[in-house]
Amino acid sequence: MLIAATDPQQICAPAEDDSPAAYANFNFQLPKKQISMVPDMGKWKRSQAYADYIGFILTLNEAVKGKQLTCAYPCSETVKKLLSLLGTLDRWIDETPPVDQPSRFGNKAYRTWYAKLDQEAETLVSDILPSNLSAAAPEIAVYLKEAVGNSTRIDYGTGHEAAFAAFLCCLCKVGALRVEDQLAIIFKVFDRYLQVMRKLQKTYRMEPAGSQGVWGLDDFQFLPFIWGSSQLIDHPTLEPRHFVEEKVVNEHHQDYMFLECIKFINEVCVCVCVCLWNISAVPTWAKVNQGLIRMYKAECLEKFPVIQHFKFGSLLSIQPVKP
Repeated sequence: MLIAATDPQQICAPAEDDSPAAYANFNFQLPKKQISMVPDMGKWKRSQAYADYIGFILTLNEAVKGKQLTCAYPCSETVKKLLSLLGTLDRWIDETPPVDQPSRFGNKAYRTWYAKLDQEAETLVSDILPSNLSAAAPEIAVYLKEAVGNSTRIDYGTGHEAAFAAFLCCLCKVGALRVEDQLAIIFKVFDRYLQVMRKLQKTYRMEPAGSQGVWGLDDFQFLPFIWGSSQLIDHPTLEPRHFVEEKVVNEHHQDYMFLECIKFINEVCVCVCVCLWNISAVPTWAKVNQGLIRMYKAECLEKFPVIQHFKFGSLLSIQPVKP
């Protein structure tokens, strides 16, 4: 049976549960926006979707605690299929070069790339799901399409990143991803997603959505800073003050997602932002991690400009959490 998702440790089904009956409670439906005004934010914070989403983030945060990107972990068939999907998105970028245009930012070739995903998303998701879950593909595919940026504005931000986390959360809720996949979800799938998004951003000169970036961390991402700081908790030598040192970043970025993010920032920006400098003064990675989780809730999940675009279906429901 699919375990209730309100417990952060119980988003994914256990490996031994392959019963189709476990997923019979879902009446799959195309997700749609439900937060149209600021007062609607109360519905979001009380919703099953919010409980499941934050539970998913915190479950993975605990799973990667103290572990390196290069550590040993199982890689299931579903994970391999997800990596293949992301490889397809990457290949489409190569097949859709930027066009010559007067504007420096927001290359219109992105819309051609996105149109291909819009057309193929359900097929791509169907290829990941077992046959008994094929009915879930249209619902889950919506989150994949929301996860790669906006084709009208040609921008990308933390709301799009949240859609990819929601996409993965839905795959866990239907049992396509399992408890034993937790490390691979971050270290393989999400890390590959970041690579593809950075390639999109650089190739098509995408704008940061809202031009605030990660509310002061980097122009596009937030979650890898949370999970990356968890990786570094109780590290014997690396402290928060070290990540501003280029030598440390270059030596350890392949093992730690946080340092991988700093390396990317160093490559595309002329300076490290004030917020990151402030983080470097925090004494421990555990405190950094706790602070980033609070910041993510307050400055992303509780901000109307971000959540107004979030879509709700049967898997991530706007209905209130049952008492």
